[in-house]
Amino acid sequence: MKPYVFNVAQITDSCIKWIQEWMSKNGNDSTKVVIGISGGKDSTVVAALCAKAIGKERILGVMMPNGIQPDISDSQKIVDFLQIPHITININNAYNGLTEEIKSKLDLESLSPQYLTNTPARLRMTTLYGIGAIIGNARVVNTCNRSEDVQGYSTHYGDSAGDFAPVAKLTTEEVVAMGDYLGLPFDLTHKAPSDGMCGKTDEDNLGWTYHEINQVIRLNEVGEHYEKIINRYKFMQFKLHAVQLPAFLPNLPDYFLEEYGI
Repeated sequence: MKPYVFNVAQITDSCIKWIQEWMSKNGNDSTKVVIGISGGKDSTVVAALCAKAIGKERILGVMMPNGIQPDISDSQKIVDFLQIPHITININNAYNGLTEEIKSKLDLESLSPQYLTNTPARLRMTTLYGIGAIIGNARVVNTCNRSEDVQGYSTHYGDSAGDFAPVAKLTTEEVVAMGDYLGLPFDLTHKAPSDGMCGKTDEDNLGWTYHEINQVIRLNEVGEHYEKIINRYKFMQFKLHAVQLPAFLPNLPDYFLEEYGI
């Protein structure tokens, strides 16, 4: 693998230019971007990159609680900080209606954790595309990062969908560094990733850290959980094969890309 050097200024500026070029080729001067605002680092950084690239007036941030979202103030904080137009769509009625219909037709008393976690994410993506269709001339932006994707920590056809992906080939630590470089609120860019439902962080659920994953991605470093990280990638890579979005390519070493082609 080639040497790994992350120049945050160069990568950030290149990503902004890539967004500008992609939007120019796939829209016009009035094309808007629709982005789900979760209050975490990825949507925070992507929203800021898009604001730099095409202007805040062409962005529509969408906050999508499922009933009561304890950290909804984080979502509000970033749209206020960036001064981007925004709306709140509560998906709870849609989620409850769909859930009750499925339970009644399948005669179920309870639902699997996979359903409970992934269905809200898929309804949120449906919401973003619904809004895009209504306002017209809009593109939905994907906010996934490389570290989560190589471990299957994105919902298939939920947050893994979108029209273009500015940070999909960047690791969690690189996204955080970009957020710091852009001067975004520290508590949002350094917020521990979680699904917001089980009360645990992603790292708690995985059993290893994103730093370990990132060291494999960029350096193929063999650490304590190396084999588990590789095996999880192999088990989950069907998601990457199924959804390959236009993405900013940072020209950095990537073990999974070089070894497995995706």
